[in-house]
Amino acid sequence: MRKVIKISIATIIAMCIIVGAAILVAYNTAFKPNFFVPGTQKAYIYVYDTTTFNNVIQQLQTQCNVYNINNFIKTAKYKGLDTTLKCGRYRVINGTNNRALVNRLLSGTQEPVKITFNNLRLPQQLAAKLGQTLMLDSTQWINAFNNTTLLQQYNVNPQTLFTITLANTYEVYWNINEEEFLNRMQQYSKQFWTNKRQQLAYEANLTPAEVITLASIVEEETNKDTEKPIVAGLYINRLKKGMMLQSDPTVKFALQNFTLTQILNKHLEYESPYNTYKNYGLPPGPIKMPALNTIDAVLNYTKHNYIYMCAKPELNGYHNFARTHTQHCKNAAQYHTALRQWLKNNNK
Repeated sequence: MRKVIKISIATIIAMCIIVGAAILVAYNTAFKPNFFVPGTQKAYIYVYDTTTFNNVIQQLQTQCNVYNINNFIKTAKYKGLDTTLKCGRYRVINGTNNRALVNRLLSGTQEPVKITFNNLRLPQQLAAKLGQTLMLDSTQWINAFNNTTLLQQYNVNPQTLFTITLANTYEVYWNINEEEFLNRMQQYSKQFWTNKRQQLAYEANLTPAEVITLASIVEEETNKDTEKPIVAGLYINRLKKGMMLQSDPTVKFALQNFTLTQILNKHLEYESPYNTYKNYGLPPGPIKMPALNTIDAVLNYTKHNYIYMCAKPELNGYHNFARTHTQHCKNAAQYHTALRQWLKNNNK
């Protein structure tokens, strides 16, 4: 009997050792921290539609220090990750274990990408910025921005794209596609255009898209926030009077020459719907992506009787405003005298 008891105890001890060893192996395989990211760095795994499981392994070994890659492979294959990769950008958190990382990849749990765009002049620049940050390349983005059939779904065209892609910082997923991006931009635009803002646009006799177009001109005319409502009021006065806007920045945009420092008479003759020296009303769309505070400056424009503006002779970026052409000519003469003197002093 004692012999039987001894054998049973020995068997139990052996089984405990085996089970304990199995638990230890399972822990080391799935739960032990396995991925380490140096210092304050961030490591990401990028999974494209064409990415293979071997590509993921290579990225892990390149992006971070891996304690035991074979344990990751075992865990991944056990849970079927090697055959079910989901497109996306996944962060590898310092000290994470195999199970946590595999589950993140299996569930498609991505960390959003923060992307900021502002002060852009052309859709090509937006496409380039998106292409540098997101999965789709710049060619795919610009093709979407030139796709009139696609853009019609969002009530815009290639010329008015910037009326829904407002300057701001956004969080999107790395693998967002063209339709999802435009949907997101339209949603943000609708959030921006509150009832109050829509009412202010209506009172100015402008649509929201026209407000943004005018804001793009105002922002090119002055970088002084205190002047923006005044400049906006000036152009609204011109629109109400049926006058041409005669805005120099629209000529630069028409010429696609943003380095021009002086607009000459020959430039004013350039045939383009964006040349407000030859066409009445606003141009077909924004000439840049204006800041949100500039849009609000247009909506809250200063009510006055000015219809002319000219840079101040102090050459400090501010402007003199005039109600009459006679006063405007005096302001212009003072400015040109000061400019000639500055050029002389600086040997220009």
